[in-house]
Amino acid sequence: MKLENILIVDPVDGEYTGSINIEDEEIVDIRRLECTPKAIVMPGFVDPHTHGQRGIDTMSAKPRDFEVWAELNFQQGVTSFLPTTVSSSFEALRKVLFNLQELPLSIVGVHLEGPFINPEKKGAQNPDFIYPFDERLESVLKNPVKLITAAPEIDGFKKLLELSESRKIKVSIGHSSATYKAMKTAFESGADRITHFPNALVPIHHRELGGMGSGLYLDFKLELIADGVHLAPEFVDLVYRIKGPDKIMLVTDSISAAGLEDGIYDLGGLDVEVRDGKCRLARDGSIAGSSLLFNNAVKNFKKFTGCNLMELSKVSSYNSIRELGIEKLGRIARGYFANLVVLDESLTVLKTFFKGIEVYKRF
Repeated sequence: MKLENILIVDPVDGEYTGSINIEDEEIVDIRRLECTPKAIVMPGFVDPHTHGQRGIDTMSAKPRDFEVWAELNFQQGVTSFLPTTVSSSFEALRKVLFNLQELPLSIVGVHLEGPFINPEKKGAQNPDFIYPFDERLESVLKNPVKLITAAPEIDGFKKLLELSESRKIKVSIGHSSATYKAMKTAFESGADRITHFPNALVPIHHRELGGMGSGLYLDFKLELIADGVHLAPEFVDLVYRIKGPDKIMLVTDSISAAGLEDGIYDLGGLDVEVRDGKCRLARDGSIAGSSLLFNNAVKNFKKFTGCNLMELSKVSSYNSIRELGIEKLGRIARGYFANLVVLDESLTVLKTFFKGIEVYKRF
């Protein structure tokens, strides 16, 4: 198969016009040619933090639901994602892992958000299922887990880091009351990533940087939810200006309400009221995930920051893939899997290719 007369956007080689030849799931040849491009082609999008969409929720999904979710994500140009849990019982977490023993399609692993977090910064996490680290972690910190969000001030965090490293699982800091000192220690120990920055962290203060200031000051990599609700557009732009595109990973943090109408939805046993697309806990009004779909996150980030397309390919795909240590994805280059998204000038998804097969076409 050949894609011709396109604007190719690669996070390393930049933007250029030409064609892409695909054979047996992979990109086998790329030609740089002068032409008037008919569409934009970027590496398939990656969402490492999503709890659900269109009625599907990680905690209750059956194996077939995960397959449907992957298919729905193709409509958003997402060719890799991590279903994300919430703080729950170890029995419930083990059930999720059991249902994902054989990862379908574009699911590349699982993200455990909790339960090893600080209850003071629980956000929309259920306080009944927040624990310090102990030996129970052994039963959930295993394949297919690729990422875990935890607070560095919890008891046993050092052991958690050691165990995660030995099992090739990335640790991301989140839902934390950590001071700058604790954040710096965690960063130097290898926890160099922050979940949905700076939500559920200590705000910056001129006498104590806290989690937010630490994320900006130290060389952390940051998840951003570019929905205009979790973060003001100007704040997204501020982070982009300070950190640059190499340190930002777009995520949706979407719940089962994403793509559906307003109403009452469940998140980890808690009622979430969705009104005008904004998700908040019914009990206290706290933000509870998002109704954001990934293609809108991409459009919003471009609008909020004015970044170029090469930078957009980094924050929407390449950075997350590198963080997860996954090979042959995240670039448009020879020998890479042909996971591609085709976009128009407004960045609306026209087509999605997964390992060289067209899995979505808008019209």
